[in-house]
Amino acid sequence: RTRMRLRSGVFASSCLLVQALGVALFLRGFFPVPVRSVPRREARADPPAEPAPPGPGMVSNWTKIPPPLFKKVVIVLIDALRDDFVFGPKGKQFMPYTTQVVEKGTSYSFIAEAKPPTVTMPRIKALMTGSIPGFIDVVVNLNSPALLHDNLIWQAKTAGKRIIFYGDDTWVKLFPKHFVEYDGTTSFFVSDFTEVDDNVTRHLDRVLKREDWDLLILHYLGLDHIGHMTGPNSPLVGPKLREMDNILKKIHVSLLSKEEASLPNLLVVCGDHGMSETGSHGGSSEGEVHTPLLFISSAFGKRSAPPAQPEHVQQTDLASTLAIGLGLPISRNSVGHLILPVVGGKTMREQLRFVHLNGFQLSRLLQENTPAYEKDPGYEHFKIAEKSHGNWIKLYLEGNNSEILLNLGKKVLKQYLEALKTLSSSLSKQVAQYDMYSMMVGTVIIMEVLILLLLSVPKALSKQAQFEVPLSPPLFSLLFYLMCLMLCAVHVIVCTSAESLCYFCSMSWLTAVGVMMLISALMCGILSAVAKILENYRLPPKNPVASSYSWSEIDVLILAGTIGHVLSLGASSFIEEEHQTWYFLINTLCLVLCQELCRNNFLLKECDPQQCTNVKRNFDSIGESSECKSIDIPAASNSKLGKATSSSEFIKESNKWISLATPWIILICCRLLRSLNQTGVQWAHRPDFGHWLTSSEHKSELSFLAVVSLLMIFFLVQRRCSLVSKIAMALGLLGVYSYRAAIGNVTFPWQHGGKDISKGITEARFVYVFVLGIVFTGTKDLLKSQVISADSSTKSTGLWEVYSGLVLLAALLFRPHNLPVLVFCLLIQTMMTKYIWIPLKFDAAQITVMHYWFGQAFFYFQGNSNGIATVDISAGFVGLDSYVEIPAIFLTAFATYAGPFLWAIHLLCYLSSEVSR
Repeated sequence: RTRMRLRSGVFASSCLLVQALGVALFLRGFFPVPVRSVPRREARADPPAEPAPPGPGMVSNWTKIPPPLFKKVVIVLIDALRDDFVFGPKGKQFMPYTTQVVEKGTSYSFIAEAKPPTVTMPRIKALMTGSIPGFIDVVVNLNSPALLHDNLIWQAKTAGKRIIFYGDDTWVKLFPKHFVEYDGTTSFFVSDFTEVDDNVTRHLDRVLKREDWDLLILHYLGLDHIGHMTGPNSPLVGPKLREMDNILKKIHVSLLSKEEASLPNLLVVCGDHGMSETGSHGGSSEGEVHTPLLFISSAFGKRSAPPAQPEHVQQTDLASTLAIGLGLPISRNSVGHLILPVVGGKTMREQLRFVHLNGFQLSRLLQENTPAYEKDPGYEHFKIAEKSHGNWIKLYLEGNNSEILLNLGKKVLKQYLEALKTLSSSLSKQVAQYDMYSMMVGTVIIMEVLILLLLSVPKALSKQAQFEVPLSPPLFSLLFYLMCLMLCAVHVIVCTSAESLCYFCSMSWLTAVGVMMLISALMCGILSAVAKILENYRLPPKNPVASSYSWSEIDVLILAGTIGHVLSLGASSFIEEEHQTWYFLINTLCLVLCQELCRNNFLLKECDPQQCTNVKRNFDSIGESSECKSIDIPAASNSKLGKATSSSEFIKESNKWISLATPWIILICCRLLRSLNQTGVQWAHRPDFGHWLTSSEHKSELSFLAVVSLLMIFFLVQRRCSLVSKIAMALGLLGVYSYRAAIGNVTFPWQHGGKDISKGITEARFVYVFVLGIVFTGTKDLLKSQVISADSSTKSTGLWEVYSGLVLLAALLFRPHNLPVLVFCLLIQTMMTKYIWIPLKFDAAQITVMHYWFGQAFFYFQGNSNGIATVDISAGFVGLDSYVEIPAIFLTAFATYAGPFLWAIHLLCYLSSEVSR
């Protein structure tokens, strides 16, 4: 047999590359493929004529797009405008004019439901194309490419409409060269509440006086920025809503004053998404997906009484409705349907024409994406309604004006609306269809690599750190060729019978066969490794004493916990509430550690004397160095020696009891941290200690907590730093508090309410200087230990100083109420190092898993979850006076994953200090 020996590093790297292929294939199938889009050059097709009336010689003469219903349209998009900001108590208090128009004015109000992901760029796409973007659009949200699909803006420009835009520059990136005039503002500098909106409003007076435009789009960002920085209950929200109300009043009054008798104007007020109770967005909570949608025009009848609860519509319905209102073709990719009340004032023939155009567009989109479209209920309902529509046209052309014509028209309209809803629902469901075949192939590759890695762990961790890869059996055995043939046959069957598009089937046959050979080779390698293990198991051990290994409770917990966590990820509810799994695992780990400490402290008399001496020596090493055996001191010995010995015994005894108390202290810390931030999905809305601290009436308590936390951070970090780093750390932590005081989160004792709130740019940059200085000092020591002298102590000191610099950075980026998370992280690391890991002599694998578990738990202690709504993007703009992409992404990522990252760096520090083992 030909065998190739690979170093463990080379083998692991090869496995990671193959696993990356499997993950990429899985993700390509996991992200839903959107409904097939039609390129814009094919989108300008002739509109369908009215349904042909039955009978010879009767033909409808309406074959063109209906004329526009409104002369000018103004779209005011207020970023992160929740429905309760308009329809709730805040709307009545801070938006009185808008509330009056909604309740008694000429308007129609709705609650528009946005589909996740609730971030700006995908929502703009949904509003203007009527399609449903996928989660993959979150990735490109930071750098929006031009939108090449059929959309309302392109249709309006093609029809000769003059479009003006002011606001979020995402629109300018999505629709380049579409606006006759525009002024874009960056949307990612979230600490700007006023200038970002003033840059939009300053153009209003001039534009509203002009007549050289047909469509005006305004995108206000200030409310979204306030939500990110301070949340929806911030005192800053009210003034911002009042500002928006005054702007809407100005626009509405101006449109009314310039109206002509022929065509009215239309004002549309909407939000792209809402915001959660923490001020973020991206998920699917009610506050994030429900936004107000207002249509205000003199064309609508005046209300005599306030409306009931606003009707719910889909956000994608706006594109179809505005297309009809502007006299444009409906976007070919739109899955939305017409909001009928907006056109309810038109004649019955016009209303039927509008819904027929919408139904024809949806049925054509269904045909392009579903092979068996004729069996779809929505398509069947549309054909029935179309036939009834033809009968109505026959009566209409015959001049029948009786009540029969009106009743038949209402019946046909109802049939069309039912068909539109069913068609829209069928198309929307296609967005959630997964490419199961690509996902299964990717999963098989990932699982095979995982099994191969697990089987190779004993070899990889041995002294030789080598793994024997048997080349001959996999590549030349009959099993390998049989598996290849079988997998290729399965591939042919799946790809020829698949009703929907499949990414893996669209690959070239050469690539597909290569993947099948890879899967076969991995499977044969696994079988060969299993056979080798079984062969070694049958042979008698060369050294029976060395081979006997008993599993401790820690080993069993680590294995069971890791496997249990992996299995739990098969259920979506466990993913949504994954923090509960990690909280349970670290609590159980603390209890098992407590049992291990009790056994080693109180059951020594029952164990072997040699083992007693070794365990006792481990605990004695915590205090001062002394022999582990009990020494009888004569009564006449020197008194100083007796005092020193008694002091040493006292320290050892104290350390023993502190060691026993450590797991219980950690449990108390974890319980306190759980109360600080609610996370997950089901209980995220419940009040927690963090919400109590961040409320404006508890600023003094938050300030006191921040001071205590920063002092504790300095005390826990400085112990292994050089004098220069200690001074830099102290000044840096003072700068952290100054930054939070500058932006108004906390206060100094001598401050009063009159102090203006700033962006804290100077204070934050002051801290960055010390962060870079400490990290540079640590990096210099690391390079010195590698290049000049191989000194393990210098390397350990360098790593710790890099770690200290990152702790200072985390203290700057964390919100003040989250500083206790950092304190408890450092405290638990210190106590576990001194009183658990060193005395109990855990091996590297056990300590690595413990670090990983605690790192994952601290990710959730920060208030994070598996939903993107909990990402605190305000951390990416600390110390920046404008949006700079790379620093903003780095700072946001570091603040989000600070918990796991700090535990990973601490693992390196600990292992480097234990080189003697």
